[in-house]
Amino acid sequence: MDNELRRTLGVSDAVVVGLGAMVGAGIFAALAPAARAAGGALLAALAVAALVAYCNAHSSARLAARYPSSGGTYVYGRERLGPFWGYLAGWGFVVGKTASCAAMALTVGAYVWPGQEHVVAALAVVAVTAAGWGGVQKSARIARLIVAAVLAVLAAVVVACLTSGAAEYGQLGGADPGAAGVLQGAGLLFFAFAGYARITTLGEEVRDPERTIPRAVPIALGIALGVYAAVTVAVLAVLGADVLAGSAAPLADAVRAAGWPGLAPVVRVGAALAAVGSLLALVLGVSRTVLAMARDGHLPRPLAAVHPRRQVPLRAEAAVGAVVAVLAATVDLRGAIGFSSFGVLAYYAIANASAWTLGSAVKGRAVAAVGLSGCVLLACALPLVSTVTGAAVLALGALSYGVRRRSFSGS
Repeated sequence: MDNELRRTLGVSDAVVVGLGAMVGAGIFAALAPAARAAGGALLAALAVAALVAYCNAHSSARLAARYPSSGGTYVYGRERLGPFWGYLAGWGFVVGKTASCAAMALTVGAYVWPGQEHVVAALAVVAVTAAGWGGVQKSARIARLIVAAVLAVLAAVVVACLTSGAAEYGQLGGADPGAAGVLQGAGLLFFAFAGYARITTLGEEVRDPERTIPRAVPIALGIALGVYAAVTVAVLAVLGADVLAGSAAPLADAVRAAGWPGLAPVVRVGAALAAVGSLLALVLGVSRTVLAMARDGHLPRPLAAVHPRRQVPLRAEAAVGAVVAVLAATVDLRGAIGFSSFGVLAYYAIANASAWTLGSAVKGRAVAAVGLSGCVLLACALPLVSTVTGAAVLALGALSYGVRRRSFSGS
């Protein structure tokens, strides 16, 4: 095994990988907690999350075109800000997204076999990891099928809700939760937007990355935003913010309230497929960041090996899959949305800071500044337990880095 990956993904493949991560379980899982925070201002929270996501996507695409290697912001931070900031970005991404992988696996279990979530979740992780071993092209084909099925289910939800007599468009507004509620809702909804990072973390496997990545990222983000806006309007019109906030399965509840109870099982299947798609994209992205960090010695160097025939980092994927399977089988991580959002917002804060250094172009620097400010603001607005836990995890990573550097310099 060497440690170089082959460039096989085109624009459409990259878009599908990003959509597989974004238009996944996030839209099924994030609406209710965001509605509890933002109330009647849920659409405003979605707009804020989308604005920050656009800034992050713009900065990430510029960086990925300049540094088309596996690892995403881990590489950008290292090259533009220094090794510590790259390491911190990689640490936050790997830890936060590993928790997200387990949460997505548990979502599959909850929809496929309620009461046996942990068993199904562990099996789902094994299956997705095995699919990843077939190569990134095979993973992209699987993601394409999943995205098509999930988009069809979401389209059915939107049509069923908006054409029913239960839709009341006066419910799109509601009590003003204040700026804090809107920002917290935006921070939670950001969980559903973060998947475009998968395109940049796969930068080493993209053909003509200087052209492909800047095209794929905004396309994937734009499609996801349109889908999220339509679904949010449809569900709010039928359920209202208060009922939505208390729902465990808001899209299924919405089609029932719209008079289409037979569609609820289809929505459950769609949610399970969406979670599988998110899990597949997450494992791909985390394993590539592990690969990049292992190359630099921040993680065990054997994880940097790439299979010569399959052209995938088998050891990195196996390690990520093993950790996620253990977590999914033993720990309930369905409340990890806030924690994951904190880690990803920290990751993109470093991406925006890195993009600021690329040049003096007014648009590029303005977008990077708005993105950096937005990431910090949304991270601080998350529920207190998420903010404290996320900050503690980042501090632990920084401490580990400092101890290792001191031991190396003293040896």
